[in-house]
Amino acid sequence: MKYTFGVDIGGTTVKIGLLDTDGTILEKWEIKTDKSNSGANILPDVAKSVLDKISEKKIDKADVCGIGIGVPGPVDSQGVIHNAVNLGWGTFNVSEKMAELTGFKCHTGNDANVAALGEMWKGGGMGYSDIVMVTLGTGVGGGIILGGKILDGSTGAGGEIGHIHVNDDETIPCGCGNFGCLEQYASATGIARTAKEMLDKWDKETVLTADDTSAKAVFDGVKAGDELCINVAKAFGDVLGKGLATIAGVVNPEAFVIGGGVSKAGEVMLGYVKPSFDKYVFKGASGAKLVLATLGNDAGTIGAAKLVL
Repeated sequence: MKYTFGVDIGGTTVKIGLLDTDGTILEKWEIKTDKSNSGANILPDVAKSVLDKISEKKIDKADVCGIGIGVPGPVDSQGVIHNAVNLGWGTFNVSEKMAELTGFKCHTGNDANVAALGEMWKGGGMGYSDIVMVTLGTGVGGGIILGGKILDGSTGAGGEIGHIHVNDDETIPCGCGNFGCLEQYASATGIARTAKEMLDKWDKETVLTADDTSAKAVFDGVKAGDELCINVAKAFGDVLGKGLATIAGVVNPEAFVIGGGVSKAGEVMLGYVKPSFDKYVFKGASGAKLVLATLGNDAGTIGAAKLVL
């Protein structure tokens, strides 16, 4: 049997998977992300963990195809990270460093792009070769796969769909420093903000409270028929649908795969996005499906392993 390792480096933990070449996770585990000393220990810790697993499982090194890594920052096609602020990293070649530490071939990609690759291979995007992964969490992440390959861009910033400009009148800056980014309205944080703003002016009964305007509370309220929650969901769906329509007109995907915490609302959530998408999309790109991601936290490790293959 041939093996690959998939590594998903996060700001708190590193998720590592041992997989076969069919994409089946044989074993998965986590180690702490040591961000001390500008993150200098992160890759050596990962290398040690991988090599220890090979020894523990008595795997012949000749049967290891390589190691794939997803990192939270822009990565170019050569494996060079261009600053990963929340790891303390500057600019260096992650693939070369990991190969040096382990002796194995290594490929590196941006974590959102890598998760998109995982969803295309084994998740909600199976059967498609042109997809856009949209991750609705604290922010809005994205990954674009065209012809089965990640669209990196010249500096690895391809797929940063959360920072598409959607509102000229925004006065509060996005985390990126710009104003009016998609992320400010379509993320879990953005939904909670919209809900709070609407709640402050609402004079009818609602299930929302000043202490809980979370995305989960909003979509739970939608399912219960709460009028305010439905208004919040409509605002969310309108802005995300417009954003996806813009993307569709540029890259013409077969499907948008929607993941992240907000996607746990399921088909109900998609029901608020699709009317706006259908209204604004260029007709030549209107065939794109909106589907839910299925891999959850495993998308990054599975996609990282696919990088090697």
